[in-house]
Amino acid sequence: MPYKLELFGIKTPLIRPGDDMGSVLIRSIRDSGLTIMDNDIVVLAESAVATAEGRVVDLRNVIPGGEAEELGEKYAVDPREMELILQECDEIIGGVPGAVLTITKGNLSPNAGIDGSNAPPDCVVLLPEDPMASAVRIRGQLQEAFRCRLGVIVGDSRTQPMRLGCVGIALGVSGLQPVEDARGSKDLFGKELTITSKAIADNLVSAAQLIMGEAGEGIPAVIVRGLDSITGENDEIPIFSKDECMYYSNISK
Repeated sequence: MPYKLELFGIKTPLIRPGDDMGSVLIRSIRDSGLTIMDNDIVVLAESAVATAEGRVVDLRNVIPGGEAEELGEKYAVDPREMELILQECDEIIGGVPGAVLTITKGNLSPNAGIDGSNAPPDCVVLLPEDPMASAVRIRGQLQEAFRCRLGVIVGDSRTQPMRLGCVGIALGVSGLQPVEDARGSKDLFGKELTITSKAIADNLVSAAQLIMGEAGEGIPAVIVRGLDSITGENDEIPIFSKDECMYYSNISK
């Protein structure tokens, strides 16, 4: 039997600070003529989630400090945004003109995940304060409304080292296993895999972004159907320590 994976984009009204993201999704899904079924996974754009949670900052109200002024000049980043980056990130590693490489919430992230796209004029959107809690809350609302078992992923886009273009990364998950340990399974020639893990949640975010887009598409949610990965648990996304990470352990030397 062939495997079949289906993706359905959910168009919503413009998300504004103070909106209830779960309620907006429920209305939009019903208005579209779609529904959510058992084992569906709903992928959400972090910018929409963060906007609804009030994580929009007007740069005109940000006063940069001395460090932000210095780093802003060094990396050609608006010093007001640099002030927010310093507040949001765990560590600044380096950067290139227009972007600073940080560790934020345990992930390598340009500009601490702060984004000016799909934000009002003179504003930027920070990452959700707690993407895991956001996923748990919205999943509960969707399950109650549609009476089924499902998973929710709050995802973002990231560039990969030495590659042009963005791929998806999961920031928070609820109801599904974010990473599947493939160690011990056999390849086509019978060799046992020893280090391989499948980044299920990240791959689903990448797939969903083909429909969401990066600009003004107005599709902040995608239903993924056909992947039997629902566990009902709230598993944390596993993260390497800095010493274990192949990228960080080399660039920091």
